[in-house]
Amino acid sequence: MRDRKPRMPRTRLAPGARPCPRRGPRASLSGSPALRTASSSGGQDNGSQSRDAPSGHHQQRPESAQKPQLLRDVPLTRIEGIRVGHVQRVALVPGKVHEMRTLSLKPLLFEIPGFLSEDECRVVKQLAQLKGLMESQLMVQDGQEDLAKELNLSPEEIFNLLDINQDGQLQLHEILTHSRVRDGIWLTPENLREIYAGLKVDKNDDGLLSLEEFRLLSSDAFQRFLLQRGVKRSQLVRNSRHTWLYQGKGTHQVLQDIKSRVTRLTRLPPTLVDLSEPLQVVRYEEGGHYHAHHDSGPVYPETACTHTRLVANTSAPFETSCRYITVLFYLNSVEGGGETAFPVADNRTYDEVSLIQNDVDLLDTRRHCDKSNLRVKPTRGTAVFWYNYLSDGRGWVGEQDEYALHGGCVVTKGVKWVANKWINIDPDYARQARYEQLVSQQPEEEEEEEEDEGLTLNTDIQSSDIHQDL
Repeated sequence: MRDRKPRMPRTRLAPGARPCPRRGPRASLSGSPALRTASSSGGQDNGSQSRDAPSGHHQQRPESAQKPQLLRDVPLTRIEGIRVGHVQRVALVPGKVHEMRTLSLKPLLFEIPGFLSEDECRVVKQLAQLKGLMESQLMVQDGQEDLAKELNLSPEEIFNLLDINQDGQLQLHEILTHSRVRDGIWLTPENLREIYAGLKVDKNDDGLLSLEEFRLLSSDAFQRFLLQRGVKRSQLVRNSRHTWLYQGKGTHQVLQDIKSRVTRLTRLPPTLVDLSEPLQVVRYEEGGHYHAHHDSGPVYPETACTHTRLVANTSAPFETSCRYITVLFYLNSVEGGGETAFPVADNRTYDEVSLIQNDVDLLDTRRHCDKSNLRVKPTRGTAVFWYNYLSDGRGWVGEQDEYALHGGCVVTKGVKWVANKWINIDPDYARQARYEQLVSQQPEEEEEEEEDEGLTLNTDIQSSDIHQDL
């Protein structure tokens, strides 16, 4: 018999119990209803799902409801941070309670020491080495220039687009917000001054470009200059090696355990975790780094999510990795450096232009990691996780959380091993639903077979004491 994608358990209501009320036009995807977030009054889950749908209690479904419904009228769970320093107890594995500490509210960021055991960290590293690690390359979007050509923008129109303060001159930081990354190469203010001098575009050498000077700074000129001068590894946006480890049926038990633990931690329907990206394992040598970035991008009408693009039925010129949650695991304790930096965590405001001030570039994790608002020291077995998107207020994914900007500080001594588990959800609810429906389709006989099974609520995942405040 061929392997099937594991389905999430369905819930049956106790006799006389009422189904969960509709909470708005959006709903979470199929599977066990997600647990409600901890309340600020006490943080205890109210356990209403457990009371409404206890394990082992069944109710005859009307004829019209015999076919399982894909969508559920329960919003996506979003854990509350309460306040910085707040600690919750989380039951992730049998016989053990972990502590989850709130590190910031913008983004909503948590730390869980001891999420992985020493043996689990060792196994993940060994599996990654066995599979083989490849050089990490930044996926640079080349659609930006294509779009500019399609719009037929003149140099003057591009100049005015970049001239944020509309003073008729382009400062270094205004250029860098547009051209900070060129073919995976990280451009600093010093690099830009060097390019100005090499191409002789800044005639009066004041670090500012007029419209006339800007006309000399074409994309082709940029490219030729970078090729001529060569590129050092320290100038790359990302300097590391990585591989991907699948976590489905038949894979190593440790990988499956990690996926299950992530499901319990985030309280999301298992199908969402099952259909997300594999586990990424990354190794940073001494000198390795990753400049500050967002794991996900904003989704505009002309943008499609990478994981749902096939069902989007669109010719959108851009795509982005729609990663609702990032779970980052530290697989070893680093001797020197290697912190995960959040430059603008809990800032009152976010302004991309202000990230570069007086030649201090907060996105540059090689030189200015110490200027970040928050840094997390890599400690073996610790996990940190954060939300890359806000809530839309109706139980689904909203706008990108710009405060989720983060990067890897340079490793000054030793090596650094981490793993990333991303949970992919399309902010476009209809697209995500179509995607899940497409990949979850089963032959009719398998559907009928499951109808005959005694499917009950998974009480292990739905336990009301999974998350408890201290």
